[in-house]
Amino acid sequence: MNIASMFAAVKEKIAKFKNDCDKSNGYFKFLDTFMQIFSIFLFVSYSATLFTHFDMVGKKYHSIELKEKVVRYAESGHKVVEASRKFDVPYETARRWMKQKRKEGHLAVRMKTGGPRKTSKFTDKKIKWVSQKNPRLSAPDILKKVQCPDDRSVSIRTVQRRLVESGLLGRHGVRKPLISKKNKTERLTWAKEHVGWSQGQWSKIVWSDESKFNLFGSDGIQWVRRPTGTRHDPRYQTPTVKHGGGSVMVWGCFSACGVGPLVRITGKMDSNMYADILTKHMLPFARSKMPAGWIFQQDNDPKHKSRATQKWFKEQKVKVLPWPSQSPDANPIEHLWDELERRTRPYPARNADEKFQILQREWQKIDQATIDRLLSSMPNRCREVILSKGFASRY
Repeated sequence: MNIASMFAAVKEKIAKFKNDCDKSNGYFKFLDTFMQIFSIFLFVSYSATLFTHFDMVGKKYHSIELKEKVVRYAESGHKVVEASRKFDVPYETARRWMKQKRKEGHLAVRMKTGGPRKTSKFTDKKIKWVSQKNPRLSAPDILKKVQCPDDRSVSIRTVQRRLVESGLLGRHGVRKPLISKKNKTERLTWAKEHVGWSQGQWSKIVWSDESKFNLFGSDGIQWVRRPTGTRHDPRYQTPTVKHGGGSVMVWGCFSACGVGPLVRITGKMDSNMYADILTKHMLPFARSKMPAGWIFQQDNDPKHKSRATQKWFKEQKVKVLPWPSQSPDANPIEHLWDELERRTRPYPARNADEKFQILQREWQKIDQATIDRLLSSMPNRCREVILSKGFASRY
């Protein structure tokens, strides 16, 4: 239906409605105004659809007339680049036409294979915009939000291809702590205060933390490479155990002097147990290995900040490094736990006692080069926090 026939149909419906209704002149005047506005709206919408559809189809094949014009213009003494600019065709396309004319003596329209593109440039941009506005939307969700201006059916696979063409690839989102506005400010302040620290200052810190190690498997995603149709083959399955198979909780510390003690935590650790670990394990290590003026680092776990723990620090005259909340990315011991996990992975354990023995053995094998590499990353960790404006960094 063209625009003229569309207006004729609208006028015919208005006339029929007037003849069938017995209403006042004022009502008809209102109706006339309303229908005129509605007709204009239809005209604008239909015109936009036509223009978008034309943009979608585009010039799939260049006409033989256009090719001859470009070639004649180039042969008349102009450069190929000038011809491409004058007739708005790509330079490589114009050069290919010139080569074809010289080689074959004539120009031909070569039909291309494949179906027509189902989305317009406008639709492609809208798909990209919707995904960038909400990166967590799936392809079916994006398809629901994108209103295609043409009558062609667009599939979910088409949306996925357009996203790939735009450089928006589907990836597993990295897991990072949810950081509040207050903690972002604290992280940023802490990073700016410590970004200028020297390696000598960082070498005076005793880093500490707690970590959990599973007896069986991992809490993360485990990938397998398998042939098609072998999903349920036992060789490619990831075995699971009821209730996770158990785990071992440990406390550990390290410094520029090397790894410190690794202590097993049995049950739930409270302030009293934490103070006992500090007294029996951390304090002897620090006083025997660390230089004068050493500083102890811990996160802001409630048992670390309790009155009993703060009293212990005061009595033992231990200086504690101020630490921003939700900042595991600034603590190098987190990467030391990852290193320990990788080292113990090849050794399966039958129970918690055996697992802890493996952890202790591999913990003591961590070399000085690994520790030096982690401590040398501290200035860069601070810079990353500053660049991310207090948000979670890449560490």
